[in-house]
Amino acid sequence: MKINDDGGIRNILKNSTTIAVVGISDKHERDSFHVAKYLASEGYKIIPINPALESWEGIKSYPDLSSIPEGTKIDIVDIFRKSEAVPEIVNESLELKPKVVWMQLGVENEEAANKATGNGIDVVMNKCIMVEHKRLIRHS
Repeated sequence: MKINDDGGIRNILKNSTTIAVVGISDKHERDSFHVAKYLASEGYKIIPINPALESWEGIKSYPDLSSIPEGTKIDIVDIFRKSEAVPEIVNESLELKPKVVWMQLGVENEEAANKATGNGIDVVMNKCIMVEHKRLIRHS
């Protein structure tokens, strides 16, 4: 299901613990760094995904979702990549069976969203997970 309402987003954020951040950066000026750092400070377990990083903030990084050890439970795949890269990421996500594929602000791909929802994965598009968390969880 595509989730766009406050209640659905609040439910996702309250019932998730592990977030794979695809396109995470170790550059402090990047949004993906700030968002992941914020989510970690709010108690979420971050799994960094970036082929250029060995680790992020002392946490082992993986080159892609397929490299995450089998049996690792992922609640949210948070995507910081261009919209064109999303279909491949969603395809990799299918093996992990996350609850949600979350496309960050400015990231949308209807085809990939339909594939995810067709496989029982909820989708949030074009929203910043940090902004939504601050708005719906922290200040509620």
